Amino acid sequence: MAQLSGTPVLILKEGTSRTRGKSAQSNNIMAGIVISDAIKSTLGPRGMDKMLVDSLGDVTITNDGASILKEIDVQHPAAKMLVEVSKSQDQETGDGTTTSVVIAGELLKRAQDLLEKKIHPTIIVGGYQKAADKATEILKELSVSMEGMDKKILEGIASTSMNSKSISGSKDHFAKIAVEAVLQIAEEVDGKTVADIDMIEIIKKQGKSLTETELVKGMVVDKEVVHASMPRKVEGAKIALINAAIEVEKTEFDAEIKIDSPDQIKAFLDEEERMLKAMVDKITNTGANVLICQKGIDDVAQHYLAKAGVMAIRRAKKSTLEKLAKATGAKVVSNLSELLESAENPDEILGTAGLVEEVRIGDDKLVYVKDCADPKAVSIVIRGGTEHVVDEADRALHDSLCVVRNVVEDGTYVAGGGSIEAEIAKRLDVFASSAEGREQLAIEAFAESLRIVPKTLAENGGHDPIDIITALTQEHSTEKGLWVGVDVIKGKASDMMKAGVIEPSRVKMQAIRSASEAAQMILRIDDVIAAKAGAAPPGGGMPGGMGGMPGGMGGMPGMM
Repeated sequence: MAQLSGTPVLILKEGTSRTRGKSAQSNNIMAGIVISDAIKSTLGPRGMDKMLVDSLGDVTITNDGASILKEIDVQHPAAKMLVEVSKSQDQETGDGTTTSVVIAGELLKRAQDLLEKKIHPTIIVGGYQKAADKATEILKELSVSMEGMDKKILEGIASTSMNSKSISGSKDHFAKIAVEAVLQIAEEVDGKTVADIDMIEIIKKQGKSLTETELVKGMVVDKEVVHASMPRKVEGAKIALINAAIEVEKTEFDAEIKIDSPDQIKAFLDEEERMLKAMVDKITNTGANVLICQKGIDDVAQHYLAKAGVMAIRRAKKSTLEKLAKATGAKVVSNLSELLESAENPDEILGTAGLVEEVRIGDDKLVYVKDCADPKAVSIVIRGGTEHVVDEADRALHDSLCVVRNVVEDGTYVAGGGSIEAEIAKRLDVFASSAEGREQLAIEAFAESLRIVPKTLAENGGHDPIDIITALTQEHSTEKGLWVGVDVIKGKASDMMKAGVIEPSRVKMQAIRSASEAAQMILRIDDVIAAKAGAAPPGGGMPGGMGGMPGGMGGMPGMM
């Protein structure tokens, strides 16, 4: 609203709120800091878990930064930016989500002190950008290259990522599984090693304990055999993968068949049966003894398949079929006539596996396709005492698969335990002295923000952060102290590389970049104009969200 010769002039729609200048800045910074503080306590091996209860009463227990921020319904627009940081970190590297958000929160906290000293936000942003560029440069310089596919180092990286999770008691078992799985699916593409972790099928089944989790070199299909008379175990399996229904197709338009004698009904049914038998013959003629179909299989076809001794599974997911093709070497067929063409040379179209069997786990039945020659898709069956344990094990395993993938693809790693952050901070302090003017203060603030990682690790471990940070700074002032970080268990500074606490360079690089970018974006905002909540979207539509009820669905009287 503006005043023009005593008459108020309305510019923004009634009900729009506007916050400007310093109050807008401090609001946004505060929101970022609150999000960062909320998940700070989950960082490191001694980090605590959060119990999240959604609106339906479903419970999630986790200390995975990305999962926590995904489950929390964040309303503040600036806080949403930090949620985006954790999302991009999770998509890009799979780990380090808590670290990136904690660093972003600390960058905002330090920026607030500089703003109070009357330093312009643009100068802080410029300093942060220079510091982030320098930090990634230092990180590249310090990264250690892995010689070949060193299993010991890869297992160290996998178990470091699981140190902070509640399944850390079984981390060695899970680390071995993660490394074996990623190495199995890794392929050479244009001279580069590529590991697509989508080729690792993860199946969660409650029951037994975490140590019963197993890696299957082949595929586990979460379906059961369709017919009771079919074999439950096939050795030396020849597998046909079909993306077509083994049923008589119904006409797409309405059709009437006039029948005036019982013989005609019989002839009609006999013809239908003959068509199904012909379909089954096409499959059995190739020599296939296991059939996995993406669509339905008619009861009559099931009977003929069982008679021919073929084990069949129906309604398998498309992604499962793709992985089965990679694991067994089979070709997915979308038309049964393709099988006829290949009947002379069935090896081109059929896959092989040493053993296909139906296994009962708890109340469910699964089909294991295992002992494949060199599968480029594998499965991991996660077991655990309760549903929450299995879910958290799944999240932990996802992180460890991602970090192993990162190192297999990039071949570089650094020590964890806050050692790399302490070293970058030390070198940024030196770099700051070469900067001009007030930017120097922003670069120093960036360096100090990185020290939040070792500081938080120490705090979460129940130790005095001041003593540990002092010891760290002292160690890093010498050449030998490069990889000295926080030993959370003993409560002192020690060499993390020797202790086997190692992390991929990619995770650290992404955490520093995304935290810096989010902090810079929030600092540039000096005006927040918010539309009135519940207003109709532009271009019409019902007000208040769904069905025109005020405040969305919750607006109905008498509803919880």
